Amino acid sequence: MTAGKTLLVVFGGIALIVLLLALWAGGTYNRLVTLQQATDAQWAQVQNVYQRRADLVPNLVNTVAGAANFERTTMNEVTQARASVGKIQLPTGTAPTDPAQLQAFADAQARLGGALSRLLAVSENYPDLKATTAFRDLQAQLEGTENRIAVERGRFNEAVQAYNTAIRRFPAALLAGMFGHSPRPYFSATAGADTPPKVNFDFSPKP
Repeated sequence: MTAGKTLLVVFGGIALIVLLLALWAGGTYNRLVTLQQATDAQWAQVQNVYQRRADLVPNLVNTVAGAANFERTTMNEVTQARASVGKIQLPTGTAPTDPAQLQAFADAQARLGGALSRLLAVSENYPDLKATTAFRDLQAQLEGTENRIAVERGRFNEAVQAYNTAIRRFPAALLAGMFGHSPRPYFSATAGADTPPKVNFDFSPKP
């Protein structure tokens, strides 16, 4: 084999290796982007269900406010908790990358959930209020929303797990940092956050 042919084979081999590496890097990049987008999309779902709960609060408060002598402290607590939720600033269009940011969001939502739970519990002492169609509808909507929140949080954690696993596995881990991919935080269980607001449809007389 002449020197020219030898060089051609060597360069051809190098070109093939470079091409294979480029294809691998491109495939890895596309997979990580897909998983990242999945976490962002699922985060949007989490925000949607939490926003749905926040949107129900004014209607609930207005309905409860019609009950004579209702405990105003409890209503104020709900209103203030909803306001604190609105003050949490998170990145737009992407899931949180800072565990502290996600924890602050979860804590604010937990306070709102707890305030709603206490509001509905106090409402049990007002038979006339419980009997109104508007209040019963709001109770049902809140119960459904809490169930959705639990489901979407679980799905978000699953999406984050898939993403975090992918960027840590070899050989993708070699490129993840270069592409700007870093682990994302999970929703963690907060004391009382996994307990839906108390909803009681038993309108029978208390013993």
